[in-house]
Amino acid sequence: MRIVIVGGGFAGINLAKGLAGDKNFDVTLVDKNNYNFFPPLIYQVATAFLEPSSISYPFRKLFRKNENIHFRLGEVLSVRTEDNVVVLNNGELEYDRLVFATGAESNYFGMENVRKNAIPMKTLNDAIEMRNKLLQRMEKAAICKNSRERRKYLNIVVAGGGPTGVEVSGMFAEMRNGILRKEYPELSTSVSNIYLVDGGDALLAPMSKKSQKDTYEALEKLGVIIKLNTRVVDFKDDTVYFHNGETIQSKNLIWAAGVSAKTFEGIPETSYGRGKRFSVDGYNKVANTTNIYALGDTSIMEGVDSAFMGGHPQLAQVAIQQGTLLAKNLKRELKNEALKTFKYNDKGSMAIIGKNKAVADLPKPEMHFKGFIAWIMWLFIHVMSLIGYRNRIITAYNWMIAYLSKDQSLRMIIRPDKSRKKGEVAPD
Repeated sequence: MRIVIVGGGFAGINLAKGLAGDKNFDVTLVDKNNYNFFPPLIYQVATAFLEPSSISYPFRKLFRKNENIHFRLGEVLSVRTEDNVVVLNNGELEYDRLVFATGAESNYFGMENVRKNAIPMKTLNDAIEMRNKLLQRMEKAAICKNSRERRKYLNIVVAGGGPTGVEVSGMFAEMRNGILRKEYPELSTSVSNIYLVDGGDALLAPMSKKSQKDTYEALEKLGVIIKLNTRVVDFKDDTVYFHNGETIQSKNLIWAAGVSAKTFEGIPETSYGRGKRFSVDGYNKVANTTNIYALGDTSIMEGVDSAFMGGHPQLAQVAIQQGTLLAKNLKRELKNEALKTFKYNDKGSMAIIGKNKAVADLPKPEMHFKGFIAWIMWLFIHVMSLIGYRNRIITAYNWMIAYLSKDQSLRMIIRPDKSRKKGEVAPD
């Protein structure tokens, strides 16, 4: 059976792993990057606490011992469902089963200025771009003589009160209160504010009330200014505009406020559900198709799982479990065995706020943790979730050094060469 997997995130990797070594399957993994990366930690790359290589791993190295797994660097342009062909930007692939595991991308809700000017937080490229921009703006602030203009460089607005927004805000607050004041003596008397804004009435909305309360209080103690029930409506001329008429002067709007799935030419419009996500049945098969599947953030399974009738949350564990189950179901299909429907096993949620500060909710039994214990839990789970022993060791080492020294030495501005014209490459 020829399987084409589009996307090498949590879902795609776990599906490929589940089929690796089985000669009944010829698997091709397609991704626009040649590496898998760990999204929950991209903000640590963005804030210069981890190197990009610490949270990423090359696909070819990951599957080099599996003869039935192939990698293709490319992007999907369209699908010819009648021919069972997926068209890439560099060729075509035939399939017996096509699986979309393309995740989600930033959703700017139609605000073009926000899309053009804000800093997204979805990919490793975003993280590196954010690190470069913020470090460059700190350098500009250090030589800026106009105090009002300097404040624009220093103020940071984080849109989105989910785990990413909370974690980024906490990290920036700790950096402002420690590292940056040591390294930028020119700014020691300058005023800088970190704002965390969200359109809802609570931070970490999917988590427990206790976690929401603990997070709010911890961020306030760090000096983060929290604005709930507040929506960004525009970002232009170094000004963030809100729906209630308020504004904040800043060059730095970090966008962690929403995501949207991708659509693909050749897939019927009736196959999509809420948020452009593929509408799937209990086996993750896409509606109105015969041999196309979708996993993780790019899919929505409604009316199947009794505990999540409106669809599952867009979390890593959902993607991992769906990828693992689909691999088993494809094997069952070849053996003419009954397929199993997906039922999400909720293992809990957690978010880190700062040093020795985190929150964690466990559903079975229902338990809530905060502070140092939750922080240790967060560190352990995230280290163990990384691919490869090298990444785990390096990440744990970097965190240990940062914890003991209250510092990190990865704040280098590394920019691509912009002297060449777009599309021009260096000679061989």
